[in-house]
Amino acid sequence: MQSLLVLGIESSCDDTSAAVLKGATVLANVTANQEVHRQYGGVVPELASRAHMSHMLPVVHQALAKAHCRLEDLDLIACTRGPGLLGSLLVGTSFAKGLSLALNLPLIDVHHMEAHVLAHFIEDAEIGGKRPPDFPFLSLTVSGGHTQLVRIYSPTRLELLGQTLDDAAGEAFDKAAKLLGLPYPGGPEIDRLASLGHPGNHRFPVPKAGPLHFSFSGLKTSLYQYLQKQDAIPEGQALADLARDYQDAIIATLWKGLQEAVEATGVQRVVLAGGVSANKGLRSFLQEACAEKGWELHIPKLAYCTDNAAMIAMAGLLKYKSGAKGSLDWTAQARMPMS
Repeated sequence: MQSLLVLGIESSCDDTSAAVLKGATVLANVTANQEVHRQYGGVVPELASRAHMSHMLPVVHQALAKAHCRLEDLDLIACTRGPGLLGSLLVGTSFAKGLSLALNLPLIDVHHMEAHVLAHFIEDAEIGGKRPPDFPFLSLTVSGGHTQLVRIYSPTRLELLGQTLDDAAGEAFDKAAKLLGLPYPGGPEIDRLASLGHPGNHRFPVPKAGPLHFSFSGLKTSLYQYLQKQDAIPEGQALADLARDYQDAIIATLWKGLQEAVEATGVQRVVLAGGVSANKGLRSFLQEACAEKGWELHIPKLAYCTDNAAMIAMAGLLKYKSGAKGSLDWTAQARMPMS
């Protein structure tokens, strides 16, 4: 099959993104962020939906211009169907459906978390210039709303092995940042502070949630209880040390689950995916730990960690090549099971 020209559209949360891919090569990947949420310390769904309506058309125009192509040149459209904020998803899916009808092009609906995993098949997605992973492989998928262990047999056959039973790892970072008075989004702030901290000054639990599952609510509660006993929020080096131990506890929890998944499946080919895969502490730890185990590890470039339309276009193209037919007979889903 010749290299198809694919337009990807992503609007699952607070980033409006459009990308153009020719085969596995990214010609454009444009994302508009929503600064309005900073003052609230988190994403406000109604404001996110309104911002998507304002950003969608300009972002698509920018992506097409950067890719030096026209709407008439496109062969395929892919968009995020779910999971995510329903209002935000409806803006993206409605736009994609209208474009599909107007251009008479097939539209492939994409699962947001599957797209994070399949982003590794983008031509320049991997650090170190690695080739995409061979099937089967395991994914540790870590984001603000999800923490999952997934076995991938093919682009259209993914098996959810385990997930968080309460908060996601990204939530644990963001909620901790709020307790510490750090600006939103909090995950990058804790990661930055942790890089300056010394380990071993605070004891945080590594939660027990059963094999292949995670739990982070107790970790967040442990931090809250620690801060309640203090006269004030730590500052300077003391804050950095606290951030380091808190982040190390999250990483230890993720590592425990990943080891259990490798032991249960015998698959020693691992990819990291999702927004929290941008965390420098996690990336560094996994590189060292997997090398020590002799496991094959794939880590995405930072551009393909957070929500972006390039991964949606890539996942849509892989589904299309696997036989998926374009359709408009579906609706956006805030909660959506994996393939």
